[in-house]
Amino acid sequence: MLNTGAMAQINPSMLSADFARLADEAKAVQGADWLHVDVMDNHFVPNLTLGVPVVEALGRATDTPLDCHLMIEDPDRWAPAYVDAGAGSVTFHVEAAAAPVRLAREIRAKGARASMALRPATPIEPYEDLLPELDMLLVMTVEPGFGGQAFLDVMLPKIRRTRRLIERHGLSLWLQVDGGVSAETIERCAEAGADVFVAGSAVYGAEDPAAAVSALRELAERAAPPHATSR
Repeated sequence: MLNTGAMAQINPSMLSADFARLADEAKAVQGADWLHVDVMDNHFVPNLTLGVPVVEALGRATDTPLDCHLMIEDPDRWAPAYVDAGAGSVTFHVEAAAAPVRLAREIRAKGARASMALRPATPIEPYEDLLPELDMLLVMTVEPGFGGQAFLDVMLPKIRRTRRLIERHGLSLWLQVDGGVSAETIERCAEAGADVFVAGSAVYGAEDPAAAVSALRELAERAAPPHATSR
């Protein structure tokens, strides 16, 4: 069930789950806000994961909404198919999109939340004018492609700058972070202004994944700035 009342949303990353038991792994994180599904094509990033058929099957196996992160070339062509497959949120990389505004509008028109991701070296400032077209902005806190990487602290100023831009425009835009999010790093992300957190090994590497989700949410909400509100 989507926890719309919480300031902090926790999205367990299926990249850290057992791919042979995805339905069971989805059930193991009851209470998560979304399931984060990483789609990689071995071109945009040097890894190959899963595609539309697996997203369709996972959608049938869980009531938790799916947050699909497309680390692929030509998302303009492929992203709409993930909405058709049942994704409630679809994230494309601005570095790969030919027409990001058109793509965001198409995703929204098909009924999903439109999200745009930035690699660590991609600044937010050139894309300020695109923010009203989006429902979520993803700041990668590792280089995309593989799970289990160490959190990049140098991304914290970028998270802060992004939050300031969102507030300057008065937008109800979610700010997601993905990469190295754990009990040791989530408070720094929340303090910087993030409110949606993708956690892989910190959830699926725990003895009780559902308890790990709750603990991470509590840490993030405790660290969130006093002016933060539910988004």
